[in-house]
Amino acid sequence: MNTTKSEQLFTKAQTLIPGGVNSPVRAFKAVGRHPFFVERAQGPWIIDEDGNKYVDYVCSWGPGILGHAHPKVIEAVQQVCAKGLTFGAPTAGEVELAELIGTCVPDVEMVRLVSSGTEAVMSAVRVARGFTGRDKIIKFAGSYHGHSDGLLVKAGSGLMTQSVPDSAGVPAGYAASTLTAVYNDEESVRSLMEENSGQVAAIVVEPVAANMGVVPPKEGFLEFLRRITKEQGSLLIFDEVITGFRLALGGASEYTGVHADLYTYGKIVGGGMPLAAYGGRRDIMSCVAPLGAVYQAGTLSGNPVAVTAGITTLKILMEDTGIYERIDRRAAKLEAAFQEKGLIVNRMGSLLSAFFIPGWDGKEGRELEKKKERKVENYDDACQCDREAFADYFNRMLERGIYVAPSQFEAMFVSDAHSDELIDKTCEAIWESVEEHQIL
Repeated sequence: MNTTKSEQLFTKAQTLIPGGVNSPVRAFKAVGRHPFFVERAQGPWIIDEDGNKYVDYVCSWGPGILGHAHPKVIEAVQQVCAKGLTFGAPTAGEVELAELIGTCVPDVEMVRLVSSGTEAVMSAVRVARGFTGRDKIIKFAGSYHGHSDGLLVKAGSGLMTQSVPDSAGVPAGYAASTLTAVYNDEESVRSLMEENSGQVAAIVVEPVAANMGVVPPKEGFLEFLRRITKEQGSLLIFDEVITGFRLALGGASEYTGVHADLYTYGKIVGGGMPLAAYGGRRDIMSCVAPLGAVYQAGTLSGNPVAVTAGITTLKILMEDTGIYERIDRRAAKLEAAFQEKGLIVNRMGSLLSAFFIPGWDGKEGRELEKKKERKVENYDDACQCDREAFADYFNRMLERGIYVAPSQFEAMFVSDAHSDELIDKTCEAIWESVEEHQIL
């Protein structure tokens, strides 16, 4: 595989950009190689600067539910670009997108558009504090909610990949108001709520954790969070930056039947452009300026280009009701391919992760029935993974033209552009890559 142009670009980038990348996981350090630089993408394919072509299961870390460069989205964006890129003033598109979000998720009675998932979660937490008059929040170890100061405590995603538990530059005062519970552990939440009675503004949770690898909620866990927040006068925030409009058109509330007070969205809601949103109950969102005292603003918030991409994407998802069945079915086929080779796989809809936890390759002499008992249900479970085995698997997949996330702790995303034929090809690559590693 020729990577000359990517190597040259990376060498130059490292003199100009910290680590040569604008987001840490892109550096490929966890998989022991240099990153490739993308030249273009189309449908399920991504093509690098050297002309290498890969089947893409990163999908820009989630936005690409329709595949890359969907013709309807591209056409709509091109048309609106001709009218101007940003105005710093209201547009009709903002109203239309807000209405579409509320149609898909009836719990979102009012919504504010922002530019990134980090900004959305940061703002939702501020609203929760302003509404309740309380300072503390509860999050879960291994869950990543963006890089705002108060949420970089026991975060997952790139922090796990780079073995950085927290971030330098975060004042101790910020961290002190963030309490950390164990995902899927009701008692850890109950203890924190009791110890900090009357002080917790909100519990912020990924309804399906997807930044320590995909970790679904245990039966009854989200219902417990809903119940205890109501009992304690706290709010429940669903961070759906990843799961929103992916698990189902109505996101986690439709998929699980549990309803939060506030929701945050990113990735799919912007159709591939920099756009995110937070919203929820009308009485809570009425606290946001200019209606209320909770201040949040952004020059590029609701810019017409990103709004148009989001509108077009949501309309396609609303009109083609078969998309969710197709991507779920194809993800289930990939899940089965991993399971056939003894790996533990967590899947919710079209999100999945295969975990290289001890015993996956049979070298510890575990019987198949015992393998089935192994689970990844929280941050500590995920940390048991064999990262060297994952790195070997990643590189063998890449050699076969399959691009998965360069981290054991990220999700594998299936898009509607992944045909059954490509799914079959991917299953074969999984079998071959895992078998070759087992032979070592």
